[in-house]
Order: sequence, then structure tokens, then C-alpha cells
Amino acid sequence: MEKVERMEEIQSTVKKGLSSDAYIYNPDKEYEPYMSHTQITPEFTTRAIVIGIILSIVFGAANAYLALQIGMTICASIPAAVIGMAILKGGFKNGTILENNMIQTVGSSGEALAAGVAFTLPALLLMSLPVNAVIIFVVAAVGGILGVLLMIPLRKYLIVEEHGKLPYPEGTACAEVIVAGHEGGSSAKMLFTALGLGAFYKFCIDGLGVLPCCGEYAFDGQLKGGGVGMDFLPSLLGAGFLVGPKIAAHSLAGSVIGWFVIMPLIYFVGSHSPDIIFPSTELIADMDMWGIWSKYLRYVGIGAVIMGGLISLIRSIPIIVRSFKGTFASYKISVENRKRTEENMAGKFIIIGTIVILGIIAFLPVFPNAMAGSVGAILVLILGFFFVTVSSHIVGLVGSSSNPIVAMTIGGLLLTAIIFRAFGFSGTTGMLATIVVGSIICIAAGVCGDMSQDLKTGYLLGATPKKQQYGQIIGVLASAAVIGTVIIMLNQVYGIGSERLPAPHANMIKVLAEGVMTGNLPWSLLFMGMGISVAVFLLGGSILPFAVGLYLPISLSIPMMIGGIIRGIVEKKKYDTETRNKKLEKGTLYASGLIAGDALMGVIVTALIYVGVDMTGLLPSASEFVGFLTYSALCCFFAWIIFSKKYEDTLQGHDLKM
Repeated sequence: MEKVERMEEIQSTVKKGLSSDAYIYNPDKEYEPYMSHTQITPEFTTRAIVIGIILSIVFGAANAYLALQIGMTICASIPAAVIGMAILKGGFKNGTILENNMIQTVGSSGEALAAGVAFTLPALLLMSLPVNAVIIFVVAAVGGILGVLLMIPLRKYLIVEEHGKLPYPEGTACAEVIVAGHEGGSSAKMLFTALGLGAFYKFCIDGLGVLPCCGEYAFDGQLKGGGVGMDFLPSLLGAGFLVGPKIAAHSLAGSVIGWFVIMPLIYFVGSHSPDIIFPSTELIADMDMWGIWSKYLRYVGIGAVIMGGLISLIRSIPIIVRSFKGTFASYKISVENRKRTEENMAGKFIIIGTIVILGIIAFLPVFPNAMAGSVGAILVLILGFFFVTVSSHIVGLVGSSSNPIVAMTIGGLLLTAIIFRAFGFSGTTGMLATIVVGSIICIAAGVCGDMSQDLKTGYLLGATPKKQQYGQIIGVLASAAVIGTVIIMLNQVYGIGSERLPAPHANMIKVLAEGVMTGNLPWSLLFMGMGISVAVFLLGGSILPFAVGLYLPISLSIPMMIGGIIRGIVEKKKYDTETRNKKLEKGTLYASGLIAGDALMGVIVTALIYVGVDMTGLLPSASEFVGFLTYSALCCFFAWIIFSKKYEDTLQGHDLKM
């Protein structure tokens, strides 16, 4: 204990904040991290690992719920760092910067794993295919560990040699938060306050049922077939602030095109047809707005997402080529004369681990025979390494929140389905094998993106990469152990695919897998969506946010736009740089807290209902209008917190660009 306190004293006297070299490219000068490679300080400690495991499980469960509810997850690195800091300084009264970094490394891995799992594997439940918690654990574990192993050779080129060129925004922001906290800044109070507010609001909706979860209005007259709505969820408000006004606006633009133009047009033309129009099984004249969205607009949105992902990959080819060249040129197995801050897992461990994982994949019971398993394992290796490289480089430029892992997964899934059909695997077994392969690729890409940010944080702080890599694997296994149970429980309580848990990405995966394997996709609608994406690209717009907005219900895009507008006002207002950065930092922490509180309470309420404790109906429910007023009050309070000077004296004014 005296050693830890002594190291804390050394840290507080040596430096104040990250050096300017943390943000700039200087080819003539090697970056000197916050903690020098000659300083030996507690890092991979029992308490750091235990705290990280708990946070990994919590954030994994919460983000699984969030992914099924609104189709996105929250980057958990900063919340995990703040919570870890509060525990170390509040509970243990000490703790080192590198311990705090280890906590966020282990803790944030749960979110990355949850994204890959919840975006894909629930498609099996939607298709009534055989899946249980054990299968989900194995798929999640092998995908997560593969993402870690494939990222390790990329570290030297992407994190070290590209330092100053690839900012890794969440990783840099997390390093700033950790340093600020250990030098006197306090962010935990803001995060926990927002977390409690988000949890309370969510409890009023799901736990007690006194507030409605959404409000909607179906158009009549000239725009019949379309509509407008809003989901009253704290998580959407926070998510809009994190993604910012530009992405939120592009997402809303896609929804407006879909719900104000395409759906009314489909109803206008289709209502005059005496015949049922594929892929629907009823007359368009008899359908409401949700029927038109489900049977027609959703396929247009899928086509837009596919083309958006394809365009993004094509535009990334120069980056991909440069990454591969740099990786193979810079990575060496030799560890002679290597500094502590340059130590990676041994090369033989990476090779043996990858072979073992591929062997496990080949013999998974989801494949109809050994040949199918072998083809699946080869596809995972080739596509996995390709998408891991793309993912790691993209998050270095735009952050994990904008990592297009769903688009990459769809591309991999379509290619896998076509190859499996060429080998004669079709029907139920073909769909099951295709989705599992796509899920492993998606998980690997998601975990790799998170690990890239964590390694960037460690690089800036002076952590030991090898210890972070072991920590990431521990976090992946911890989260994988519970995430299957959470998904199965959510399905039994609410039903995945229901209004409460629409599981948008899993539904997209289901539609594509079924369509390719049965040859029954509505290609005309998909091509329409692809054409819309091309038009957005030619106009210079953000293709994927627009495409996702076209695919998702408009009720999700509107509250996100409110959060984006609040951030946009902060960015445009005439503040000095330090004041603006303080407000963005405060908003980021509050937004993260609202999202985490919403998602955690959703899991808690689900668990209560699962064991027979249902409190809905004890109090009278409010109308949609009251729900709208209450949600408006929450939005106004969120804006007031950001624009007021409350808490700003405890912040350091770091620019947390997400």
C-alpha cells in the first residue's frame, strides 16, 4: 500500500496533463508518454482486474439491451474510466493511473462484445433457430479473442507509427479524463448524477408504466401511409449529443425521406392496386404505416445500408493497403531490447491462439458437417483479418461510435451466404451457419475497434501493451459468460423483434440470410435503396448515417436530433476554447450517464419481470401528451446542465471529440 501511495505522489509531482506531443505528428521525435517506460507502477493488479470484470459484465448487459432497443451502443471507455477512478480514490483512497487504465481496458470490452453479439445473434431467435446461452458464449468468446489477437500485429503501425495522424478520439479523450482525474479534476459526480436520472426515468417507463415509452401520429389525407413519432428514451437524447448534429441530421434526413415521401408514395400508388404486391401478404390499401414500413421501406433501407457500406469500403481501399503494408513492415516477433511500453503478447501465443480458435469454429455444432465448418473457419480468418484492419483504422479517424461494423458484417454475411450456397449448404442449416460466421466477424471487428482505442489510451499514458491485451481477453470472457443469458431473458420477457425490443440490426441480418438462402429477396426494393445511397454520396452526404436513418423508424431519429442540436449550439456559440471544451466534456459525461442509466435499468426491470416481479399497473398511466411534456422537461434540463456553469470548476477543459 505504501508503494502505491508513493507512486501516486511521484505522478502528482512529475507532470501536469498530457504533453503537446500527444496530439501532433513529429517524425523527428519519439513520443514520451505520461508515465515513462523506466517507471514501474502497479498496473495489472487484482483489484483493477476485479473492478474491470464487474464493469465489463455491467456494460455488456446494458449495451446488449441498448443494441436491441435502439440499434446502437455507447462507447464505455470514458464511463468505465470515471467509475474506476471513483472506486480507486473513494473506496481504496489510492490507485495509480495505470491501474485506472487497466480498469477501463477490461471494463469497456463488454460494450464492444455486446455490440457484435446483439447486432447479429438475435437473428437466430427471430428465425426460431436453435440457439442457447452456451452457443452464444462460445461464439462471443471466440469472436472477441480473435479480435484481440488479430489487432496485436496492427498496434505498432497504427498506434505508434501513425501517432499524430490517427487521433483515436475516444482513446485520447479517455487518457485526458484519467490524467485530469488523478491531477484533481472530478467527473464522477456528473456521471453518477446523470446515470441516476436516466435510470429513474426509465423505471417510470418500464418499471412502473406511469410514463409512455413513445408517442406517434399517423398521417391521413394526402400523406396517408406515412407518419411521425418520438420514443421518450433518455438514451436517444444522450446518443444524439455524442454523435453530434451532422450525423444526427443525416439520420433524420433518411427518416424524413422514408416516412414523409417513400411510404406515402407507396400507399398512394399501391392503394389503387387490386392485387397484393410482393413481399407483403395483404393489400396495401389495408395496411397502416407500420405495415408499410415493415414490408417495404425496411427493404429500401437495407439496400441503402448495403450500398453505403460498400462505398465506405471502396473509399477505404488506400487506407487498407497502407495499413497492411505498414503492419507487415513494422511488426517483428523479436523482443530483444524492447521497452516496457513496447511489449506485446509473444508472436507464438498469437499464432497458436488463432489456430485454436479456428479449430473451435470449425467444429461448432451449428455447421452441418466438417467441410462446412472448415469453410466457415477459413472465411472467418480471411474476412476477420480484413475487417479488423479496416475497423482499427476507421476508429482511429472517426471514433468507435462511427465504426460501421454492421455494414461490414452485412458485406461479410452476403459473401458467406453466397459461398455456402455454392457449396450446397442452404435452408435452415445454411442460414444458421451463415449468421454464426457473420456474428464472429462482427464481434471481432467491434472488439478490435475498442481495443484500438484502449491501446491508444495506454500509449499516451505509458501502459504496458501486453498487460492491456491480457486484460482485454479477460474482459471479453467475463462479458461473454453472461451476455447469452441476458439476451435469452430479454427474449422471454419482451420478445426480440417486438415494439419494446425491435432489434433493428438483427432483423436486417435475418432478412438477408433468409432471402439469400431461399432466393426470395425483394431485389427491386433493395436496388431502390442502393440508388438512394449513391445519390447521397454524389451530393457529398454521410451515407451510412443517412442509410441507417432510412432503415430505422423516425421515432428514433427525432430525439437523437434534439441531442445533436444541443451539441451543435455548444460548438457554434462564441465561447472561448476552454469554456467550450468544458461544456462538451460535461455534456459527454452527462450523455454517457443518461444512456448507461437507461440501459442498466432496462436490464434490471427485465430481470425483475423474469422472476415474477411486475410493478406495471400499480399506478395510473399518463397520456402520450404528458409523456411528451415530461420528455421535453428532461431535454430542457439536459440543456440547462450543459449551458450553465454547474460543475465546470471541477473540469480541466479537455476537448473530448467523440
